[in-house]
Amino acid sequence: MSLNLKNIIKPYPSPIITGRGIDLDFPMLAGCLALLGLGLVMITSASSEVAAVQSGNTLYMMIRHLVYLVIGLGACIVTMMIPIATWQRLGWLMLIGAFGLLVMVIVPGIGREVNGSMRWIGFGAFNVQPSEIAKVFVVIYLAGYLVRRQKEVRESWMGFFKPFIVLLPMAGLLLMEPDFGATVVMMGAAAAMLFLGGVGLFRFTLMVVLAVAAVTILVQAQPYRMARLITFTDPWSDQFGSGYQLTQALIAFGRGEWLGVGLGNSVQKQFYLPEAHTDFVFSVLAEELGVVGSLCTVGLFVFVCVRAMYIGLWAEKAKQFFAAYVAYGLAFLWIGQFLINIGVNVGLLPTKGLTLPFLSYGGSSLVICCACLGLLLRIEWESRTHLGSEEMEFSESDFAEEPTHGR
Repeated sequence: MSLNLKNIIKPYPSPIITGRGIDLDFPMLAGCLALLGLGLVMITSASSEVAAVQSGNTLYMMIRHLVYLVIGLGACIVTMMIPIATWQRLGWLMLIGAFGLLVMVIVPGIGREVNGSMRWIGFGAFNVQPSEIAKVFVVIYLAGYLVRRQKEVRESWMGFFKPFIVLLPMAGLLLMEPDFGATVVMMGAAAAMLFLGGVGLFRFTLMVVLAVAAVTILVQAQPYRMARLITFTDPWSDQFGSGYQLTQALIAFGRGEWLGVGLGNSVQKQFYLPEAHTDFVFSVLAEELGVVGSLCTVGLFVFVCVRAMYIGLWAEKAKQFFAAYVAYGLAFLWIGQFLINIGVNVGLLPTKGLTLPFLSYGGSSLVICCACLGLLLRIEWESRTHLGSEEMEFSESDFAEEPTHGR
């Protein structure tokens, strides 16, 4: 009996390993790559002055961002090669891991404090932000719960409240860092997933009312949160104090006008606008590229988020419900961060430290966004080919012909 070495080492099929070559959702990939490329350009521009002062090299932040980008693309490829069924089996382990990371980050000596918040775990020259990982792990866990307890979620109060036994302690850990923005995004995505999972309108409305009440209490519980809420309504009343960051962002938007002052010509990035290359990179983009560039960027975000929702819809039509809920959850994470970050930049929301997906400087956020992209591409491929189940036996004939994409 002879062994077929080719069959032994043959990798599990994935969107990048098929008999047809690369088989991806190219519109989704192109939209995200466009955002990543734009982000690299804007980080290079927005961080040049800060990098020159801090390191003596105007390209220092750009080089670090490029390293994160390479790591992120590697994470995207890895997630594309993992079957969705594997993520479903590991949901509980991921949830435990998320709790472990969030506990570690608030332990003195392990967590690293930056700007008064304990949100990072340091590994040498790099920082890891556990909240970014935890948000995705919660989506994966909740998707599995909605599949396992679908009837209970739709018909009983207990099925509705059970996820909050997990979500509320995790929200509490996030608030201890404190990371109010990540808490809102995570809970918002979870609420949207429960609604799409079939929760009745009355129970969903009750959840929204309780959430609004909780946010109100949390805002009033901390003086700095209340100060931010008051300041954003009239930042010019304390232009050089609590309203400084927002007024500088608004000045950037005003200077940009229709076509911008030109790439690299921002004045606000020259130490007028704090966090110009992280939380307020969109303000620098608006100053340099104007209304036209800003609207094109918003259009890219809308396309990517809507495409992610459609990927969930396609998976649901293929009766791959776990994959569908994961896609919906990831889409709502992106939508939440996008709306909050843009809202803060234009003065529609109180100032909150939350990165802009794919664009802002920040290793954890960028790598996790790329990993989520890989997961969405995997979901789209599995729903389109129906070849994404580990229970199925594969042969060369499964990949002999190009299927009709139809999307």
